[in-house]
Formats: sequence, structure tokens, C-alpha cells
Amino acid sequence: MACRDASEVLLLILAFFLPPVAVFIRRGCTADLLINIGLTILGWIPGVIHSWYVILRSSRPHGPSAPV
Repeated sequence: MACRDASEVLLLILAFFLPPVAVFIRRGCTADLLINIGLTILGWIPGVIHSWYVILRSSRPHGPSAPV
């Protein structure tokens, strides 16, 4: 589990500098990537916020077996 946490921190740091690249690494070529590219073109900060949201949202376990 610690390795996953360290890679997540590195991905968050990458998202600070290159938001679309971090979203591509986490989610692939999906609508999230296109949204992030658009937000980054409109302004760097919205792109960073969206990339952090995508990274943190997709890293949490879901379902009934997820610890509370």
C-alpha cells in the first residue's frame, strides 16, 4: 500500500506542472483527458484542480468492502 501512496504523491506533483499528462497516466484517453486539456487551455489553475480531483477520486477504493 505504501508504494501506491508514493506513486500517488509523485502523480500529484506531476499534475502540478503538467495536468493533462497526469490525467492521461491515471485515466488514459477518456473524456477526463479532454476536459482537462480544455481547462488547462482556459487557465492553468483549473487544469491543476481538475487533475488533482481525477487523481484523488480514482485512487480511493469503492464498493462494500472499502474501509470506512
